[in-house]
Amino acid sequence: MKYFAGLLLAVLFALAPAFAQAPKGWKYRSDHSSEASDPDAPGAIKFTTTPTGFHAVNPMAAIYWNPANTASGNYTLKGTFKLIKSNGYDEYYGLIFGGSGLDGAQQSYVYFMVTDDGTYLIKRREGSSASGISQKTPSDAVQKPGANGSATNTLEVHVMGDKVAFMINGKTVATMPKSGALAKTDGLYGMRVNHQLDVEIDNFGLSKM
Repeated sequence: MKYFAGLLLAVLFALAPAFAQAPKGWKYRSDHSSEASDPDAPGAIKFTTTPTGFHAVNPMAAIYWNPANTASGNYTLKGTFKLIKSNGYDEYYGLIFGGSGLDGAQQSYVYFMVTDDGTYLIKRREGSSASGISQKTPSDAVQKPGANGSATNTLEVHVMGDKVAFMINGKTVATMPKSGALAKTDGLYGMRVNHQLDVEIDNFGLSKM
């Protein structure tokens, strides 16, 4: 009996780290590719914690959020995204904010993301469609993958009164009026990682201004 009890404890302890890695309270929503020339990869999404943040392995695009994380008024949202290895597809990754209904048909959020070719974009998602606030824009602030295929980019969104500023690696790349597609900045915040990407996220969080 002692042998079996010891064996059971050993199995439980072995499994504990795997359970502990799951981000408590977090949800995700996948977004399948409909383009034959840019397909999803096989396999399931894996979203886990690391000692300093999160790790997203995305065969398909997804947004990640915690329903307890909401922002209002003036704030700064920040996250450091490390692309583990470029896949050659120039897929985007970054922050989402001003979100609501993220797990329903009326999902709504703004996303600010970068990719391998040194460009960024800012868009608003409404339901199944997305409209450009700032289309694909080149910037020398975006770190491109090095010889090892990896790149690290820190993204920041600053909501300030009647304007919103977007920063990449400490450089302001855009400042826009808080109107039109950017009128709604209160709401849920989180991250978006497009398909075929393996990304670690550190220093993710929000601070009031």
